[in-house]
Amino acid sequence: MKIHEYQAKEILERYGVATQRGIACFSVDEAVAAAKKLGGALWIVKAQIHAGGRGKGGGVKLARSLTEVEQHAQR
Repeated sequence: MKIHEYQAKEILERYGVATQRGIACFSVDEAVAAAKKLGGALWIVKAQIHAGGRGKGGGVKLARSLTEVEQHAQR
């Protein structure tokens, strides 16, 4: 069975396993709104794909501003 990271986190949380806060987004606008809701000064924008090596392939980006969240979510 292949599931996305956000789906796995939902299953783990149902069974009481602690996970990092995060919000699955399906558009650029949702990503920016999620960053605002989470607060803070740094966010990780992750592509949700069924493959290994997501970080090496550029699918995990550090955003230091809401503008960067928007830019990374567009890719």
